[in-house]
Amino acid sequence: MANPLSMFEVKDQVALITGASGAFGMVAARILAGAGCKLVLVAGNQAALTDIAEVCRGMGAEVTAINTRPTDEDICADLVAQAIAAYGKLDILVVASGMNKVALINDMTPETFTSVMDANVTQSWLLARAAAGQMKAQGHGGKIVLVSSARGLLGHPAGYTAYCASKAATDGMVKALGCELGATGITVNAIAPTVFRSPLTAWMFEDTEKAAAVRAGFLARVPKGRLGEPEDLAGPLLFLVSKASDFYTGHILYADGGYTAG
Repeated sequence: MANPLSMFEVKDQVALITGASGAFGMVAARILAGAGCKLVLVAGNQAALTDIAEVCRGMGAEVTAINTRPTDEDICADLVAQAIAAYGKLDILVVASGMNKVALINDMTPETFTSVMDANVTQSWLLARAAAGQMKAQGHGGKIVLVSSARGLLGHPAGYTAYCASKAATDGMVKALGCELGATGITVNAIAPTVFRSPLTAWMFEDTEKAAAVRAGFLARVPKGRLGEPEDLAGPLLFLVSKASDFYTGHILYADGGYTAG
């Protein structure tokens, strides 16, 4: 306790991040690169993966970039194996891969619903399964962080049945795995953001009539009175992947400016 900041030290920890070319994945990669982690970055978009890998290398991080998506058991096991081959261990898993397909229920096909559930739930489960097996074998615990959403707790009228269901399932998985793995020293938690600045949401921050109207409706529900910024995710993520959160597992941490509190 004489040096409380040391509880957040993750230098030389090995972190596997899937969805590293997406909005949250890129934020996670930069945060953990800046904190001194060795990174295994995974994404299906080769060009964007190359870009974020170079950004992280420019920050001084060791980076292994793998151009794939965690679509089945063998790929997920191989991602862990490649992390071990590159750096000899795996300390942190951040699952930022996933998708959203928006349609009202009578316009959404069963195949679309299943694809969202597979990307957000089954693939998260497969990655957690592969990582947990390695972390248990290492015998010194580990940190698993899934990405949920405020939509795991709250509905949405604009065709979010697949997404809301998938994030509610993610929350349930986090709680179940937190219980199951508690005695192993592996913690399992989730970050659940609401809208934050990213390439996908940049239009909401613009000075246009449409953006202003959408912001006004959304911000009426946000006690902090603003949309999220990438740096708002830095503290929660660093907490969940560091020793500071060793007694926290099975939690969903809402990075939402109070949106889910009202």
